[in-house]
Amino acid sequence: MATTVLIVDDSKLARIVAGKAIAALQPDWVRAEAGNAEEAMARLAEGGIDLALLDYNMPGKDGLTLAAEICALHPAMPVAVITANVQDEVVARARAVGATFVPKPVTEEALRGFVSGAALRLRAGR
Repeated sequence: MATTVLIVDDSKLARIVAGKAIAALQPDWVRAEAGNAEEAMARLAEGGIDLALLDYNMPGKDGLTLAAEICALHPAMPVAVITANVQDEVVARARAVGATFVPKPVTEEALRGFVSGAALRLRAGR
């Protein structure tokens, strides 16, 4: 069964960069995309999403609010909030809702810890 990661960012380029980093770390994972929180929640409702990468700064609902909603609906789902806003408050808020904080720029190295931890959690849950 394929693992599907949802990449949520209002920037198409940022989604491409994150997708390439994920593909380098987990070539077998399927990537799905959403441009905002509303699209992300619709995509999650369709099912088949195993983990999510969320941009923090998006128009409308920000990534921390979206992370809180996803973690409440899917407590076992690994969720990461990605941002260049590396303030202690943002990191603490991400952790408080059950998400992992990943700093931008999104690189293989930046995602490695989250992706390997998510892969272990997903394997253990199957």
